[in-house]
Amino acid sequence: MPTHGSPSQSAEDYLERIHELIERKGYARVVDIASSLKVRQASVTNMVKKLGEAGYLKYEKYRGLVMTDKGRDVAHRIQSRHATLSRFFSLFGLDAETQRLDIEGIEHHLSPATLQMLADLVQFFEEEPGALTAFEESRKRSRRANAVKR
Repeated sequence: MPTHGSPSQSAEDYLERIHELIERKGYARVVDIASSLKVRQASVTNMVKKLGEAGYLKYEKYRGLVMTDKGRDVAHRIQSRHATLSRFFSLFGLDAETQRLDIEGIEHHLSPATLQMLADLVQFFEEEPGALTAFEESRKRSRRANAVKR
């Protein structure tokens, strides 16, 4: 767990999944988290302890866990980042599986400034569908021109 105040990528993944499970089922058990993330239960237990020590969760052995406000804030930030990227990729017609893989690959590596720029770009294209159409036409022309050059 990084000491500079923000959770590691792995910790973010756990917090995101725990939050999703709690929202969907009302609770998140170690076995459910392990199954969802495809990791061993022992790995989940170790991470949950670390997240508890860092103030993101309250964990009591055999009783389950509860997200703290700090943990929920991180989970909401991750969900927002994920939703922004999904909206961005959806604009261009990328299928759900491609989006999922791409988002998993880049979501932890974008700066807040880049993420805000993408959110602004999404909003612009949503409010200006003609601009999106012009962009798509430009891409088609560019691909055709590149195909001719080969």
